[in-house]
Amino acid sequence: MQYKLSEIEPKEIMPGYYGKLVHTQNTSLAFWEVEEGAQVPEHSHMNEQIMHVIEGEFEFTLDGTTKVYHPGDIVVIAPHLSHSGKALTPCKLLDVFSPTREEYK
Repeated sequence: MQYKLSEIEPKEIMPGYYGKLVHTQNTSLAFWEVEEGAQVPEHSHMNEQIMHVIEGEFEFTLDGTTKVYHPGDIVVIAPHLSHSGKALTPCKLLDVFSPTREEYK
């Protein structure tokens, strides 16, 4: 299967988080455009997650430790580990989830 990112319609998954989503049998990709100030409340999930900051500054709390991430930074989030985040500026992020993030379909 083949996709063009420019042709994928974004979905607002949570306030201020617009994702262009690609799902396979075992993986989900979420290409986010995030409004400044938009927050992800603390949560955890069964999926392993890799977050890549493409543009902007993103404050991210992982297992109680908060850091600010910049373009080129990558964070690996183990399954069931508590995390939250906030866009300090408008951001573009890429999240990769395994297994597939069914609730994003």
